Amino acid sequence: MAPSSSSSSSSSSLLSHAKRRRNVAVAAASSAAALLSIFLLVIAPQRALKSPLSLVSDLSISPSPPRPRSKAASLAQVPADKPLSEAEIFPSPEAAVEPPPEAEEARTREERCDLYQGRWERDEEGQYPLYQPGSCPYVDEAYSCHENGRQDRGYLRWRWKPDGCDLPRFNGTDFLERIRGKRLMFVGDSMNRNQFESMLCLLREALPDKSKMYETRGYKITKGRGYFIFKFVDYDCTVEFVRSHFLVREGIRVNRQGNSNPILMIDRIDKSAKRWKRANILVFNTGHWWTHGKTARGKNYYKEGNVLYPQFDATKAYRKAIKTWGRWIDNNVDRSKLIIYRGYSAAHFRGGDWDSGGTCNGETDPIRSGAFLDNYPLKMNIVDKVISRMHVPVVLLNVTKLTNYRKDGHPSIYGKKLTDGAKVSKRRQDCSHWCLPGIPDSWNELIYATLVLKQHPHFFT
Repeated sequence: MAPSSSSSSSSSSLLSHAKRRRNVAVAAASSAAALLSIFLLVIAPQRALKSPLSLVSDLSISPSPPRPRSKAASLAQVPADKPLSEAEIFPSPEAAVEPPPEAEEARTREERCDLYQGRWERDEEGQYPLYQPGSCPYVDEAYSCHENGRQDRGYLRWRWKPDGCDLPRFNGTDFLERIRGKRLMFVGDSMNRNQFESMLCLLREALPDKSKMYETRGYKITKGRGYFIFKFVDYDCTVEFVRSHFLVREGIRVNRQGNSNPILMIDRIDKSAKRWKRANILVFNTGHWWTHGKTARGKNYYKEGNVLYPQFDATKAYRKAIKTWGRWIDNNVDRSKLIIYRGYSAAHFRGGDWDSGGTCNGETDPIRSGAFLDNYPLKMNIVDKVISRMHVPVVLLNVTKLTNYRKDGHPSIYGKKLTDGAKVSKRRQDCSHWCLPGIPDSWNELIYATLVLKQHPHFFT
């Protein structure tokens, strides 16, 4: 019996050993299959991408265009506790929403066209000026060049032509429709009043009944008044001007001798800011007053906090002031409003400045070439940087270059109405403001283009 027992035990041992070998083989096969899966799914595609010769290039097959990504398929945009559906992971071609053709066309037009890079072209179609000299009752005497004796009209026959596109022709009726029920406010110095008066004249041209436009308190436009509100009855909208030379607060200090002296508080917003909040569209500017005597000298003039600086650089003060304005906009203005900052407008004095015998009379054509055309003031670099860091979107109406050309557009000696028999005085000339009709009309064409091209998405939603 012993041999029989031993044989049985031996068979059992062999059978157990065979089972173990089979299990090992199965496990090995499973591991190999898993490794192969990993290789095919992860490693092989990465190698193919890194390989200098891809499968596409080896087979000479043109790759298919990439399918637009669906927002639903982006894991970052799906809550972590919400499982992705199959449709979200593998979106069908129909799931990709294409923008409407007109939106795509407008976007493409904006991308290829910088409205502020271009040239002035002679108007051969008789479309300019957009209103006739002497026809608008809202032009200040200082800008009424034709009424003040300027006889040449060539400066009125130019239009701004951006590289790669055309400005939409100004349509006053359409402009008024776009601001129906809104308040458009110009805030700044006399250069912005220059533009404000241009806007009034352009919109007046669109009214069949001119009496449906009026200053709400009956005020006539003069240099001495700093606040105007013009109502357009049929459109329930207003176009307004608020004077603010610096956008920050002007003040007075009394010295030990009892004399009062002006100061500028560069860390405090201008007192008129309470009016700014009421507007839907705001057009700001400041610049020319920063070159005037006391501002440029900076002696006992600039104040920050409780410190009155004995001496302070005007450019540094300007930077601080623009930052103050930017902070106020970020903290007080709703993102749905349209905020525009109109850039620095060039002056063209020869042989001096506005207060030292500078002249520009006799100029009848734009500058054609030269280094002056590329002049970009340091002030504009400061504005660029501040706007780029603001939270509220701001449209920069960058008119600096287009005004660089136009040495022919200033009032020069024609800034004052002559009485009978009086001669034009050449002693003091205005080579910084602009005749109306004239260059500021093109600035307002650019505002209209901003509305038409919808360059501020929050305002148009």
